[in-house]
Amino acid sequence: MTHIRPSRDEDLDAIAAIYAHHVLHGTGTFETEPPSVAEMAARRADVLSRNLPYLVAEQDGEILGFAYCNWFKPRPAYRYSAEDSIYLADGARGQGLGSRLLAALSQAAEAVGVRKLIAVIGDSANAGSLGVHRAQGFTHVGVLKHCGWKFGEWRDVVLMEKVLGEGSATSPE
Repeated sequence: MTHIRPSRDEDLDAIAAIYAHHVLHGTGTFETEPPSVAEMAARRADVLSRNLPYLVAEQDGEILGFAYCNWFKPRPAYRYSAEDSIYLADGARGQGLGSRLLAALSQAAEAVGVRKLIAVIGDSANAGSLGVHRAQGFTHVGVLKHCGWKFGEWRDVVLMEKVLGEGSATSPE
């Protein structure tokens, strides 16, 4: 059984390896060089310093994926809107794990006061990510055409959003 839980320091090697695979072989991220484990640790620390969730999916001691959110933009006015990120180990795709991770991330984000999750999906051909977000209640906002250059081709960025809790109906403070 796969268990979704908060990430721990000892998960960082697996997190970095999963992400490196996506950097080198996928278009869900527009990074072109895999970050080091130390860099991934610093990024995770940044997320946690904002009291935002950083989750992993674990099965029999193996990390199969991770998900986190961070402010959509660094300025404090964006602190109630967060961009989500989800990455699965190559062998763990197509089993519903992405949906489970995104559902858990949405709940954890709402619990700490996030009112809107924003998906910034690399590559409009990324059917897996688009489907997972759609299944979890995200709606299409727009497409930034030919926004990134990776693997010798221009890539679009698809924007999707999901309102959490009371959304903009009430003041967050």
